[in-house]
Amino acid sequence: MSYEVVCGIETHIELNTDTKIFCNCTTAFGGDPNTHCCPVCTGQPGSLPVLNKKVVEYAVRAGLAVNCKVNTISHMDRKNYVYPDLPKAYQISQYDEPLCENGYIILDSGKRIGITRIHIEEDAGKLIHEDGYTYIDYNRGGVPLIEIVSEPDISSPEEAKEYAEKLQLIMRYVGISDCKMQEGSMRCDVNVSLRKFGSNEFGTRTETKNINSLNFIQKAMYAEIERQTDILDAGGTITQDTMRYDDVTDTISPMREKENSDDYRYFPDPDIIRFEVPQAKIDEIKASLPELPFDKLKRYIDGLELPEMTAKHMYRYRKVCEFFEEALKLGAGVKNASNLITGTIYATLDTEEDKENFEIKVSPSQFAELVKLLDEKKINFKMAQTTLQEMLVSGNPASNYIKAEDMEGVSDDEITKFCQEAIDANPKAVEDIKSGKDKAINVMFGYIMKQTKGKADVKKAEAIIRDLISKM
Repeated sequence: MSYEVVCGIETHIELNTDTKIFCNCTTAFGGDPNTHCCPVCTGQPGSLPVLNKKVVEYAVRAGLAVNCKVNTISHMDRKNYVYPDLPKAYQISQYDEPLCENGYIILDSGKRIGITRIHIEEDAGKLIHEDGYTYIDYNRGGVPLIEIVSEPDISSPEEAKEYAEKLQLIMRYVGISDCKMQEGSMRCDVNVSLRKFGSNEFGTRTETKNINSLNFIQKAMYAEIERQTDILDAGGTITQDTMRYDDVTDTISPMREKENSDDYRYFPDPDIIRFEVPQAKIDEIKASLPELPFDKLKRYIDGLELPEMTAKHMYRYRKVCEFFEEALKLGAGVKNASNLITGTIYATLDTEEDKENFEIKVSPSQFAELVKLLDEKKINFKMAQTTLQEMLVSGNPASNYIKAEDMEGVSDDEITKFCQEAIDANPKAVEDIKSGKDKAINVMFGYIMKQTKGKADVKKAEAIIRDLISKM
């Protein structure tokens, strides 16, 4: 390609407050159409908005998590435009005094993606197109949003996806949103332009609206880059359009011409007074932030000495990390605890959302009790796995499944005896092992584990079997 990609992303994130930004209507997802709204949500004459204090706190929390400066004085503006899902013909947003400014996110490559601003605003309703008709559901109208606007520092679809993924993870960690893209609680508008390598001037950008998947961000960018390249190579010019990405056909097409900020005729909202966030409150929120995900990943690898792959399988899910760390506090060993979580427990959680929610019947103390038996070699890993599977179904403690005799272990003499019996009973497997077919040893393991009721140390049994066979 003879062009350089210039991309910035505007990310809308729904805040998980109980009530909307300017009224007491619920923010619960779903519900029958138009049952979660009131005159304030739809801007009926005479209704007056009251700013939800929790929205401001959550926005400050988001800003601090991505290294923003928080402005102590801010205000709301009216952004004027006519659209069916916004019946009052203006959106209450922020323009020249956003709550947070000048932050950044660092990609794995070390590249810093600047964040221009984070402002708070209300969401619009939702248009539903069915059978040639368009219906409007105002339940979403007035749900609180933050809009996180990045600098045009992104240079490829891969960087765009990584930026959005990191942003999503951070916002989930600080607890301001579930960021479920499939439910619209996080949506990205991707601005793309091309310019010749070496040029300092920006090309004309287009904006692909409301992308609801990390993979679609990448795909939509590829499609738009290809479209703009074809136009420029043919000697054409790019028009400043708002685009739509069709994930079924993997194509992109113009929806309408894109407006500039002066088209919206911003002016301060006369119904909401300027507000102040005291520095003491900002400091209090900053002190309450949890360890952020990428700091936690580094600590898991460098501090706890977890293998990088294991650490990456855990750090993404805040509740998993809380469970793991609570078990460690109660005496569980790092290695066995992490292996049982990423192996046995994850096997019962089918989706990313299941891991995110991490709703299991086993408590950290029950889990720690089991792991300590394994750490102390009173049970082997196989028995720990089997017991944990039972615990995950019933919610009962390990003591319900492990008896005193199960922890007595198996002596070396007993293991040797059973290994010899396994060899005698499986001559073909012995020949296979001698000829280099190592997997044949699993036949022996089955016999030994059955005879010892799962108590034998498999590694010890393997060493004995190989020793006995080498002497044959």
